[in-house]
Amino acid sequence: MRLVPQNQPPNATAQEGDMTIRLSPKPFMSTEELAELLDVDPSTIRRWRTAPPFQGPPFIQISDRVVKYATADVERWLFERRVYPQAA
Repeated sequence: MRLVPQNQPPNATAQEGDMTIRLSPKPFMSTEELAELLDVDPSTIRRWRTAPPFQGPPFIQISDRVVKYATADVERWLFERRVYPQAA
């Protein structure tokens, strides 16, 4: 994961307020890819989506055995959980 300024090339700089999170050029990611990104075990991601209290980013149930996460949804989910120390 890396922060990339909106509407600017990856090597550009910007003020923190202009930053967005860009996780992957791929539109979807697997449970394993999301787990790797968040540095948690894939079983944690599975538990987040199946056991109350439900948590984690929105997911797409392709079939009984295939689940995908839209990269845009994961980016939005992470952004919503961002904590600014001065406001905490």
